[in-house]
Amino acid sequence: MTFNELWHRLTPLYDEGEAKAIVRTVLEVRFGLSLTDIYTGKVTQLSADESLFLNEMMTTLQKGVPVQYVLRRADFGGREFRVRPGVLIPRPETYELCEWITHDATAPTGADGAAGTAVLDIGTGSGCIAITLALNVPGAKVTAWDISSAALAVARENAEALGAKVRLRRQDALQPPDDKARWDIIVSNPPYICRQEAQTMARNVLEHEPREALFVPDGDPLRFYRAISGYAVHALRPGGSLYFEINPLYAEAVEDMLREHGFTQTETRTDSFGKRRMTKATAK
Repeated sequence: MTFNELWHRLTPLYDEGEAKAIVRTVLEVRFGLSLTDIYTGKVTQLSADESLFLNEMMTTLQKGVPVQYVLRRADFGGREFRVRPGVLIPRPETYELCEWITHDATAPTGADGAAGTAVLDIGTGSGCIAITLALNVPGAKVTAWDISSAALAVARENAEALGAKVRLRRQDALQPPDDKARWDIIVSNPPYICRQEAQTMARNVLEHEPREALFVPDGDPLRFYRAISGYAVHALRPGGSLYFEINPLYAEAVEDMLREHGFTQTETRTDSFGKRRMTKATAK
């Protein structure tokens, strides 16, 4: 098999650029081939066993399975996170949210800048947000919730592999505890895609990533934001911050809801793709 033959197998699902990038990633991560190796034809020099393994991986990719699930890993902010089916694949725009929080939490004059900052990540999935903040915010004491035991198991593996101290807890975001002034920062990337939007989504996402981590009812797009905000308004310490990754379609609705809950200084920012993707609100 040549590189050209490999990436052409994926063109029914992906455009040329993405198909090539996926195959290059597989060849680099699983077979140790550099870009130079790939373009000088060393793919054809793989052993019989390696070629068989590569063909099996390509067959899985042709079914639309995301390359991150095939490789059982995903890059997030320069760190390698383990992922597997049933756990949402970390996205680069989510790392932009982490950068915003890290900047605020480590700013000398920031409200969240003191050592020992108590952070809660609601709906942690692979643990990418919680672990990133635990590693990037000095002295942060991070707790992460998820309703999925499978997700918590992956998050625990990632925390151990990356040397992050994160307290993991199985907790339904829609039925939070009655906490008072417990956290300095609460962050969440909850399900926010309405089912009516599914027709516009890529097949590899729609058919293989966990629906419970993606979708909300068409008639209640703010379901998780409302529950988390209702919890956060009491659970945050005075001046504490609530951060959300959001659906750009409901950016204004999220800000209105936050103000109705009594939050102040709401701010929404765009991601690197120019979409309104993250919102911050401050507790009184």
